[in-house]
Amino acid sequence: MDWTLQCSECRARTDPGGLPTVCPACGAPWLVHLAQLPDPGAKQHLARRPWSMWRYREWLPLLAGEEPVSLGEGATPLLRASYLERHLGMREVWVKDEGKNPTGSFKARGLAAAVTRARAGGATHFTIPTAGNAGVALAAYGARAAARVRVYAPATTPTTILQQIRAFGAELVLLDGHIGDCGTASRAYAQESGAFDVSTLREPYRIEGKKTLGLELAEQLGWQLPTAIVYPAGGGTGVIGMWKAFGELRAAGWLESPVPRLYCVQSSGCAPVVRAFERGADRTEPWRDPVTVAAGLRVPAPLGGRLMLRAMRETSGGAVAVSDDELCAAQTELAEREAIDAAPEGGATWAALRHLVERGGIRRDESVVLFNTGAGWLYR
Repeated sequence: MDWTLQCSECRARTDPGGLPTVCPACGAPWLVHLAQLPDPGAKQHLARRPWSMWRYREWLPLLAGEEPVSLGEGATPLLRASYLERHLGMREVWVKDEGKNPTGSFKARGLAAAVTRARAGGATHFTIPTAGNAGVALAAYGARAAARVRVYAPATTPTTILQQIRAFGAELVLLDGHIGDCGTASRAYAQESGAFDVSTLREPYRIEGKKTLGLELAEQLGWQLPTAIVYPAGGGTGVIGMWKAFGELRAAGWLESPVPRLYCVQSSGCAPVVRAFERGADRTEPWRDPVTVAAGLRVPAPLGGRLMLRAMRETSGGAVAVSDDELCAAQTELAEREAIDAAPEGGATWAALRHLVERGGIRRDESVVLFNTGAGWLYR
């Protein structure tokens, strides 16, 4: 294989064969370390390839000649948001609309990569805890790979999302509680059944799929990155993946522009990353009684908390919490003013941008990309 796995904390390395989970020495997530980064000359190959996330195969953990488990994920639109620009007097605002992915959210990228590698490692049975969208994605990619899937979801998960999970043939288990409770149940099931647990950051390849968010954004902007990115962070694989992608692109000589400042947005009803950032802590503490309508932000104890905090601090970014009222109003505004059918998490980024501009964290003459991570119709 043309990559190894390196622990994100203790820096231990291991062979990527089989079905790796977390570092056995310290329990931290593994990160993929490519043996060789693609030469800038490889850019010329992109023009001849279909638009999907797999056009960046040199940047991804794929074997030579390997066909990934795919539904055509990636290639989502980057939309200029002229109303948002005028409303705030901004020079340049873009929205990366991940709701156009095959399963309606950015989770398609991570689960396509995870199922591809797990299938190669011998997995035929998967389990996952979900706030919603990850369960839909695993159900779909599991079906694509002819694998069994069990999904654990909170009973409060939007009905449309639950219907989608069932439609792809997954076994759905509903629990009272939040995604942390579902994670406990999923890990117990994996232990007793032999199913492979693809929880956020408990295997190393969902981040690699999310890394394509950054690769794709860079290509869509002509290999010039924006000044700032505002991202709704629950489990955090998206912002961690982009942080990793930008570092690799610069190391390989594909980019000369600085890495964007990364801003994580959470709901004020569940904001463990914002609290840790504001306190100057290097790790998050579990959030008691998490409550928010943005299901993807209802993650009270993210395993990737330390990595998110590192990403924000190393890029001179920040963290901001918005209320449910604010994010819902912003979600409606995105639909009515920009025709973007955003999930509540996408609305949170527009609400957060207002705060960041008012506080002076983001200037009006800067270029900003907001991420809408899912389709609004899934929540109705």
